[in-house]
Amino acid sequence: MRSVQRDTTIQRNGQSVGTSTPWVTASGQVITNVRPLGPLFDTNPLTSTIANSNYNSFQASANFESSWLSFIAGYTYSKCMDNASGLQDGVYPFGPSRSYSLCNFDVTHNFVFSYNWILPFDRFVDKHWAKAVLGGWSLSGITNFATGLPISFTENDDNSLIGANASSVDVPNFSGGGPVLADTNPRQGKPYFNTSLFTPEELGQFGTSRRRFFHGPGLCNFSMALAKTTRITESKELQFRVEAFNIFNHAQFLNPSGEINSSTFGTVTQARDPRIMQFGVKFAF
Repeated sequence: MRSVQRDTTIQRNGQSVGTSTPWVTASGQVITNVRPLGPLFDTNPLTSTIANSNYNSFQASANFESSWLSFIAGYTYSKCMDNASGLQDGVYPFGPSRSYSLCNFDVTHNFVFSYNWILPFDRFVDKHWAKAVLGGWSLSGITNFATGLPISFTENDDNSLIGANASSVDVPNFSGGGPVLADTNPRQGKPYFNTSLFTPEELGQFGTSRRRFFHGPGLCNFSMALAKTTRITESKELQFRVEAFNIFNHAQFLNPSGEINSSTFGTVTQARDPRIMQFGVKFAF
C-alpha cells in the first residue's frame, strides 16, 4: 500500500483548503491522515505522450441516382482500441498498457441510409393547376442503425492511493464467471449489466476491470422531411418543408452509469431527444 501519513488539513498560504479522506480496508479498519505527496497534488496533472490507439474496419457503400430517386447506403464494421481517448481520459500512470481497452467512441456496427424521392403525384393529372398543386413534392430522410457506445467503468474514490482525483484512473474489480449483460431493455428500470460481477478495488490496489469492454444501448433512428417546391419564375422558387427527427418517437437510451460508487450504477437513467418536428420556408432567387 502506497501512502503518506500527514496532517488531515491541507494548508495553502496558511489557510485550510481541504482535508484528506479516510479509507476503510476490506477488514473494516479505518485509515485516516492519508493523502498524496504535496498540497493539492491531484490538481497538478502530468501530460505525457504515452497514449496509443488501433482502429480496424470493414466499410461498404452503395448509391443510386436517377431523375426521381437517389439514395446512398453505408455500412461499417469496426473495432477501436486505445489507452486514452482524450486528455480527460485517465491512464494508469505506472503502466499505460494496463488501461488498453475499447475507445470511448467505438461503434461495432454502423449502418446509415439516406434518400431523396421526388413524389410522382403530378404524373396522374393533366390540368395545369393540378400539376402545380401536386407537383414539386419530395420525401427525404436519414435512417441510422448502430451499436451503442462502450460503457466506461470508473471508481471515484482513489482507493488505489495514487492521488488521481482530478481525472479518474481507478476502476472497480471484475470477477467474471457469468454473463455480463443482464436486462438490456432499459424500460424495465433494472440494471443493464450484471452489477454483482463488479466490486470496489482493494485499498492500495488498482482494480482488475478494463475501462471499457462491452457496449451500451444501440441506436435505431429515423429522421424524415416532406418538402413542397413551387417554381414562381425561371429563377425563383418557394419551398416549404416539414421535418421530423426521430419521427417514430423511438426511445434512444444513453449508457448506464459505470461509476461503481454511484447509486445508479448499472442503471440507464437518460435517453436522447424524443421526436422533434420543425417547419421551414425558403425562398430561392
